Amino acid sequence: MSAPIVSVIMSVYNGAELAPAAIKCILDQSFTDFEFIVIDNGSFRDDTRARLHAIASETGDARLRIVDLDQNIGLAGALNHGISLARGCYIARQDHDDLSAPDRLERQVRFLDQHPRCGLLGTRAEIWIGNAPTGRNHDHPIDTGALLVDLLANNPFVHSSVMMRREALDKVGVYTTDPNRQPPEDFELWSRIARAYDVVNLPERLVFYREMPSSMSRDGANPFLEKLLLLCAENIAWWNRLDAPDRACHDAAALLHAAYDRLSATADIEAVCARITGACEVIAQRAPTGDLEKHRDVMLANARHHFIHARKLPGWAKPLIALGRGLPVPGALKGWVRSRLSR
Repeated sequence: MSAPIVSVIMSVYNGAELAPAAIKCILDQSFTDFEFIVIDNGSFRDDTRARLHAIASETGDARLRIVDLDQNIGLAGALNHGISLARGCYIARQDHDDLSAPDRLERQVRFLDQHPRCGLLGTRAEIWIGNAPTGRNHDHPIDTGALLVDLLANNPFVHSSVMMRREALDKVGVYTTDPNRQPPEDFELWSRIARAYDVVNLPERLVFYREMPSSMSRDGANPFLEKLLLLCAENIAWWNRLDAPDRACHDAAALLHAAYDRLSATADIEAVCARITGACEVIAQRAPTGDLEKHRDVMLANARHHFIHARKLPGWAKPLIALGRGLPVPGALKGWVRSRLSR
């Protein structure tokens, strides 16, 4: 069989309820030259594996391939396994709890065919809870310059919407499985791709992203933030052409994520802003855009805002913030406590 143009990768873990709709939305795409690799990532709490094989049997669609893993190897590991099996020149993601518009793959393939410098292409997304839209959206920036600035500190891509050039993954590597660097494995990979390729979001909302009531990044013990701060500092350092993050890069990361307890005692806000500005100047040389300056100015304003609040905190407050990060406190309550302490 000739290789398909697109390989769609989906990992499912205890997702028997939502996975069938996610599979159907891909099989019903207007673009048809793809393979669909669906990985049961060691599900054990429901009948995910049986449901997946039943769908494959019922549809009889040769594009659909079910891969069974005997144990959960993490999202990054499962996606890397899928990529290792993929034959397409474009690698698309689909999460088992999200949906894609019927023309999503068609629009993304057309764009990537026309823009060979683009290594990562996402789309905007509607935010749903269950099967109902919330009226809220993930309307991230669409042009490379603004996205590169946003990627200094945050993830402006909906993971379930992305299509990547296989050539880009061959060059920069796949998802990291290093426990010290993930999660967020998607932000870590996008950051590496963005150093070598253009990154773009289509302006259309081609994914319906289901917002779940809880996630590892929001509730309970939070390994996510510590790694996010590290990646943020590394990104700012890289665009400043530093071999490794210095104190100002780490302080910038702490301020941009309101991690006041991670701010150094001798933090210099002017040095922080110089690092952010320096990174944006290098980005502007590669991808000049008017929106880049707006995103830079917002980032600088946020850093100064949080620096002022951090300096107002009493000495006893910072240990409480760190302690609260490890407790199963709802995100809204944590935000309220931080706002009280920041006054």
